[in-house]
Amino acid sequence: MACSKSTPREVSPPPSAVAAAPAHLSTKLALPAAARVVAIGDLHGDLDAARRVLRLAGAIDASDEWIGGTLVVVQTGDEIDRGDGDRAILDLFDRLAAKAKAAGGALVALVGNHELMNAALDFRYVTPGGFAAFADVPPRSDSHGDLPQGELGRAAAFAPRGPYAIDLAARPLFVEVGETIFVHGGVLPSHVRYGLDRMNDEVDDWLRGNRASPPAIVDSQDGPLWTRRYSMTGAAPDCAALDETLAALGERRMVVGHTVQPDINSACDARVWRIDTGMSRAYGGPIEALEIRGDQVTVLRENAPRP
Repeated sequence: MACSKSTPREVSPPPSAVAAAPAHLSTKLALPAAARVVAIGDLHGDLDAARRVLRLAGAIDASDEWIGGTLVVVQTGDEIDRGDGDRAILDLFDRLAAKAKAAGGALVALVGNHELMNAALDFRYVTPGGFAAFADVPPRSDSHGDLPQGELGRAAAFAPRGPYAIDLAARPLFVEVGETIFVHGGVLPSHVRYGLDRMNDEVDDWLRGNRASPPAIVDSQDGPLWTRRYSMTGAAPDCAALDETLAALGERRMVVGHTVQPDINSACDARVWRIDTGMSRAYGGPIEALEIRGDQVTVLRENAPRP
């Protein structure tokens, strides 16, 4: 799985590409501390699960209107693929982001590996409904002629310069809220040396059509959207790399999705929280979210049974 049809590869940036660790992130990637932050993991095209977890967070009402006030919600990417409701989820989060901002809060959806896979026209996890949802997007004359007719609308939407690619370019790869860094897969020391803002800007340039490809460090097995170094089931997390990363960034903890867990859990003395519970119908996992209030971290769990 990668942003191309090939298997992700191990990539180490050449010494000339490595920058010194930044003292802080730009305002594009950082929000001030908030009284209440709720993190939501992978949604994978399940609109019902998206609505339910947003209600669990106290972000929306039964009419999908923002009621969170100054609440900050971070969704850690992979809103799309594996389910038919992915366009509806993207649109819902974009609409709610504007409502949250107007109320003094924030809703930040990060870019996950599946968002970049779609931008690279890697549609192996798209459902028939996921293709049909984009049938109204006019095909583009500049590319994609070798795709089946039913895939052309989605290709036109997600390929660089497409309307949904432009929307994704406005979403960060990482976000810091207070002393917590959120990312889809994980931030490693090599990512910090390369520069998180640099990486984010280069992906944005690709999505906007100003660059031929995403940076190799992103499109790699150990890239920030792909790595499982902190969350692989059955393997010890790389706590030493985590400690080095958090120290370089001045963070207290990291929150990651990407790798399905039986429930939200922590590792490395609660310095990393793994929040992908596979809550979409594709996996059938529990509806859960992570709440951060200052030093207090709590798992929110939905009590209602899944239909």
